[in-house]
Amino acid sequence: MTTEFAPGVTVRLLARPDVIGVITGSREIGGVLRYDVFHDNRMHGYFGSQIEVVLQNSKEQTISAAALRAGLTSELIRDKNTGYLHARNVGRIDYEPYQFRPVLKIVQADRPRILIADDVGVGKTIEACLILKELQARHRVRSVLIICPKPLVVDEKWRNELKRFDEDFVHLDGSDLRFCIEEALREGEWPARFAKAIVPYSLLDERLLVGNDANGRLRQAGLADLAPGPRFDLVIVDEAHHIRNRATFAYQNVKRLSGSAEAVVLLSATPLQTQSRDLFTLVNLLRDDLVPTERDFAQMLEPNHHLYEAIEAARGGQDGWQDEARQALDGALFTTWGRAVTAVDPRVELLRELLTEDPVDARARVRVVRTLEELNTFSSIVSRTRRRDIGTFTTRKPSAPVVSFTPEQEVVYNAVIDLGRRIVELQTPGMPVAFLLSMLRRQAASSISGLAPLVEQVLENRLDKVEFSEIGEDTPDDIPSSLGELRAEIRAIGQLAEGLNGLSDPKVDVLRQLVTDKQAEENNKVLLFSTFRHTLRYLHEKASAWGVRVGVVHGAVPDQDRHSLRRRFKLPKSNPDAIDLMLCSEVGTEGLDYQFCNTLVNYDIPWNPMRIEQRIGRIDRRGQQSESVAIINILTEGTVEAEIYDRCLLRIGVFHRALGGSERILGDLTTELRRIADDLSLSAADREERLRQIADNEVARIQELERLEDQQGALLGLTTESFASRVAEASSEWFSDEKIGDLVRAYLEAVLPGRRLALRPGKVAVVRLDENAAARVSGDLHAAVGGDARLERQLRRKPAVLRATTDPELAADETDVELLSATHPLVLLAAQHAALPGAPMASLRVRSDVVPPGRYPIAVHAWTRLDARDSLTLRYISTDPAVEAAADSLLALAVDGDGSLAPHESDVDALEKRHQREWEVAREQHVVRAKTAGAQRVASLRAQRDRQLRAIQENADKVSEPKIVKMRQSELISARDRFDRLIAKHERAVSGADLITRHLVTVALDVEAP
Repeated sequence: MTTEFAPGVTVRLLARPDVIGVITGSREIGGVLRYDVFHDNRMHGYFGSQIEVVLQNSKEQTISAAALRAGLTSELIRDKNTGYLHARNVGRIDYEPYQFRPVLKIVQADRPRILIADDVGVGKTIEACLILKELQARHRVRSVLIICPKPLVVDEKWRNELKRFDEDFVHLDGSDLRFCIEEALREGEWPARFAKAIVPYSLLDERLLVGNDANGRLRQAGLADLAPGPRFDLVIVDEAHHIRNRATFAYQNVKRLSGSAEAVVLLSATPLQTQSRDLFTLVNLLRDDLVPTERDFAQMLEPNHHLYEAIEAARGGQDGWQDEARQALDGALFTTWGRAVTAVDPRVELLRELLTEDPVDARARVRVVRTLEELNTFSSIVSRTRRRDIGTFTTRKPSAPVVSFTPEQEVVYNAVIDLGRRIVELQTPGMPVAFLLSMLRRQAASSISGLAPLVEQVLENRLDKVEFSEIGEDTPDDIPSSLGELRAEIRAIGQLAEGLNGLSDPKVDVLRQLVTDKQAEENNKVLLFSTFRHTLRYLHEKASAWGVRVGVVHGAVPDQDRHSLRRRFKLPKSNPDAIDLMLCSEVGTEGLDYQFCNTLVNYDIPWNPMRIEQRIGRIDRRGQQSESVAIINILTEGTVEAEIYDRCLLRIGVFHRALGGSERILGDLTTELRRIADDLSLSAADREERLRQIADNEVARIQELERLEDQQGALLGLTTESFASRVAEASSEWFSDEKIGDLVRAYLEAVLPGRRLALRPGKVAVVRLDENAAARVSGDLHAAVGGDARLERQLRRKPAVLRATTDPELAADETDVELLSATHPLVLLAAQHAALPGAPMASLRVRSDVVPPGRYPIAVHAWTRLDARDSLTLRYISTDPAVEAAADSLLALAVDGDGSLAPHESDVDALEKRHQREWEVAREQHVVRAKTAGAQRVASLRAQRDRQLRAIQENADKVSEPKIVKMRQSELISARDRFDRLIAKHERAVSGADLITRHLVTVALDVEAP
């Protein structure tokens, strides 16, 4: 029989216990009562069988220590405004701590837009993926667009990286992109099946921007037709230096695609120079609401020099540092930007109070430094980590054994050089000269025995675009038709190369000796790189004959096989399934780390220093156990490759240390190296001199950039000293591996009564589900997160088996293992079922020397600061401030008490009064700060909106060409919409600023001496 519920009763959904509402009325339908329940700002209808009464006397309900921990973790996971980082262990990678810097910046910003300008090799792609997962955990990301150069699409670099984060993106070609625009124009939103997409810069042309209406044909829409523009939750723009020129269609299209996006991330390894117009262009693209003109950009920089002086004085802590800091702060406030903007920032008043305290303790001095850093006008929108800032992981020990061609090999190599001269002389129209020269000569230098199958590929037009993308040229679609009279000469080279089979190969002999010697060591692993698959196949055949256990990984090897091979390569040599020698291409190892190996062999040398760094970075990374790593470059005397190594690459130091620096500088170097290598008119002496000159120039350029950045980094808020403490503060005990595992284990044990699951850190738990249990989990998934295709495939199997861990290392090579983190669907599901019931009691005990033994009452509250960016944190209230400070760790370690311990009524009273006092002070400070900053922001936005709309209209009035007129009109609509939405957001924040609190649980904690 269904229970009847009266109006005013608080109820919750049986299927979603976290959904709580109030009954406002009911009506009978077919003899059954249907109740009107108000929740989530609107009315809903439910039958009596779907709801239950929330216990009104919930304070008397008692929960266990495990339920308390699960409940607090659940609270933070389910609230999209939590102030703590979610993106821990969200990917099958080995994280570096500094990679959370841009994540923290973007989630704490008033508008989530950031330029990440890290050095080459620091890990910008991983940082962007962490931002994606962090925003996803906060329920802010469904539609994501990634824009990158075409080679990264061909190589599937982004797709492969995203797979490590359990994200599946699609590549958009021209027809897909046109379909999306047409759908967005017709339906008002981007099509759902392309909600997570990757598009190359090559498609960002005039037709995409303004459409195609030539010759009266059926018109195709362009982005200019979508006013105010497509609204993505997140847009990521890789290698953003490609859009530094405002006059290009690439820039115009990116501006249109990102203009209405909620969050935008620009990635570039170009060092930041404040005098460069490029930096203004990128910052303006991100935040035209903040930096509308170059004049504003210059004015924003002015206070930062003074703020840096104040920071240095506070950080030094010498006698009189407070006076120095005050004078520097006054200097910042005297600038144009300081008078108009910084002076009315509530944090300035806080600084003045801190700087007048006497004496100022170490903790207050840290607050001064951090507050000054926060006042830096660019610190929230620019993040840069230099390779030299994070130190070295290990010592690199490069060596370069040199071999000579055998007479038979030299004949073949000379034939390749002669063919190159013939190709240049003929200059046949349509012939891909640069591609043929690079491909044939570099294959010959890599492994001359690999020429025969390569020639066959060329003549039969079977070249693989992914394999040859490293050459730096697009693989031509139809080489054979352009070869003409050279076909016979190319075929002859192939036949000569075939004649080398079975003959001596000095380069292979060196490798064999190296691998053999390595087998005598406990760590016998050797990682070998080659650009060419024919070289890898040749070496695989040779190494197999040596009795060495060998594996091959390249771009054509399926993901599952690549992970399996890495797992075997990691096994100790005593394991019969282990691999001793791994043969790899750059594409094949994308996203895989090998820090358990300390010896790397470059069987051929990329001419691109960034590719070299990517190779070395596979073993020279955090977690490398050896004090040094061997980088062995096997060279063949007389080849251009050997000259480039000796005269240039070795001199710039790429094999000894991570260069860092600019993608543009290193890209220019690569282009120049190719130009010299392909210039067959140069004598050996001329080539040597040119290579030496290039090396000297590049070293000087990199050093000059580093010097400039040291001078200018402070102006952009690039100081990193206090960042580790900020990340630590933004991390929560309740998001730890152990707590995430406990949360999921509690849910699965409820689904499987009587079962105890071994879901612990450092282990892979295997959970077998019968048909009923699998069906329940599947149904709960749909109710909690709308389902998950990957998990549901496993649940449909007979029998259904879930393998899960919280350890990224254990999940790295096992794609069927669920990596549990705060963003995983199974964790989100478990969080729904672990919600705390009202405000229960818990009786706990813990052994600790952090506070004196005794009985302590603790009330846990959720505080949410309502502002332009709402933020929830946990606030612990106790009768002892020391207990409040240590409450996280005390409750995390606590176990169930004897059940008889409960806070006295007087203690509960004291907790409520203390909470009231703390809340009133905190609320007043927050409301004043939020209203002041919000009002200032609204006034600034209004002025900037009017100025920008006026400038766009004036530009539109000067043109008459229809396409440009349409672009200007679309730009005007987009800008007005963008500013109006921002103004409305901040007006709501001003009127709604508040600090709301929710009582979660009261704990009676018995602390015992250890």
